Amino acid sequence: PAILPESRTKQVSRAVRTDLGDVKWVRYDASDYTPLETLGRAVYIREGCWYCHSQYVRPVAGEELRWGPVSEAGEYAFDLPHLFSTRRIGPDLTRVGLKYADDWHYAHHWDPRLVVPESIMPSFKWLFEQARVPVRKGNAGLELEGTPAVARYFTLRKDTPVLLFPNETGVVFVRPRPDGELPIDGAPVLDLTPFGDKPPALTSVLLVVPTKELVGLVRYVQKLGTNRGAWREVFEPQNVAVSVMGIPQTEDLIARGKEEFEEHCIGCHGVKGDGNGLAATFLFPRPRDFTIGVFKFRSTPSGSLPTDGDLFRTITRGVRWTAMPTWHELPDKDRFAVITYIKTLSPRWKEEKPEPPVVLPPPPPATPELLARGKELYVKAKCWECHGDTGQGDGPSADQLKDDLKFPIRPADFTKGQFKGGSHVDDIYRTMTLGLDGTPMPSFADSMSNEERWAISYFVLSFSAWADPLTGQKLRLSPETKASLNSPDVRANHPRLALDPERESGVARVDGRKSRVYYPGIRE
Repeated sequence: PAILPESRTKQVSRAVRTDLGDVKWVRYDASDYTPLETLGRAVYIREGCWYCHSQYVRPVAGEELRWGPVSEAGEYAFDLPHLFSTRRIGPDLTRVGLKYADDWHYAHHWDPRLVVPESIMPSFKWLFEQARVPVRKGNAGLELEGTPAVARYFTLRKDTPVLLFPNETGVVFVRPRPDGELPIDGAPVLDLTPFGDKPPALTSVLLVVPTKELVGLVRYVQKLGTNRGAWREVFEPQNVAVSVMGIPQTEDLIARGKEEFEEHCIGCHGVKGDGNGLAATFLFPRPRDFTIGVFKFRSTPSGSLPTDGDLFRTITRGVRWTAMPTWHELPDKDRFAVITYIKTLSPRWKEEKPEPPVVLPPPPPATPELLARGKELYVKAKCWECHGDTGQGDGPSADQLKDDLKFPIRPADFTKGQFKGGSHVDDIYRTMTLGLDGTPMPSFADSMSNEERWAISYFVLSFSAWADPLTGQKLRLSPETKASLNSPDVRANHPRLALDPERESGVARVDGRKSRVYYPGIRE
């Protein structure tokens, strides 16, 4: 195999966002694993994950419509040995990176049935630190007793509270440090807000802390597929634009929806649909509470219920960088049914009707001048107070923000392009226009003109231009390559049409001859 040219390539076709908001494909070198990802890969091998999970998207049987782009040789340049596997008892993991947030993976490894009720995957609880800690009544509610385990897990700095949300069984997930080491900076604070005025009678809780091995494993899994860049933004099966849709609220459809809800949704959203599933202790942000009938992602005015089409879009696309994945693989009729059942969980659906969708104007052409105007308005409108000067969600107000249910909420990090409500400029404009109900993000329809909202929307997208969606780091592309990709004359809208910077610039070998191209990106 070593004499085959494709076995020596590191290049892949990679989707990148341009300065002007388009997503195009370019040939680019795959990156090696970090030390923590390498540790995780070793754990993946040791624990036998490859027995059930394959890592190869084949160009047959419509796999590119189910998993994502067909695999390319360069993706495996650093996989020695490779982990293609041959059995698909579990789903293929080639494109699993960024499909779920880290929290989902921690819940999945603690008890797969929490997030996939019919899963046959074993639990991996030995990859967690665990400690049973008594609780006592304090001035502000329940408090953890000061045990050696608590002192080992936390620095106990009183000025840095670490909020812990137990589930009804007393399991409490402790979010690890990025490097997986201990102790975690801060003092633990039990928060029973999710239970309202009916908190569980807990005498002790089970602290669950991922080990460094598990943190590495999750980092490795999140790396998978991300060498192909922002491919999810142009993955047709999960990108739907639906506004007006009417799904009949029939008893048969509701019954079918209840079955689908119990099969796919109950672990996070809970039996009552109140967002208090057993997995919720692991998740940030917490799952949607359907019983109050408030939804962030809508095409309807602020304060209105969403349309059936809005709900269908969210279920199909998922909510990026949260535990809510894309459900495009679920048959349409099952998604329709789930929507009818969700609408039975809140009385608001009987008392109100969704208002007509707001008609959004078509976007103006993106120009450098429009981006410059958006940058000025970003400062003027004080977007930086929450989202930060560099768009990383680290503004001075970021740590104080809470949603309408009094849960902490983080502003979006624009630099990775993982937008929860959609990552097209139309999606950003819709959010600017309609706001996100239940959150501190308001509507700017009355305070900004259409032109100003479009300018900010394009500027917000530009934070993720040329960025790796996993790390947010900028790719090393020449000014000439960027100019070519910014040009409307360069299509590059498919992996096989990816712009090859070396071929475009006529790069020659040392002997002066151009390399023969065997396949896009594969040469001598």
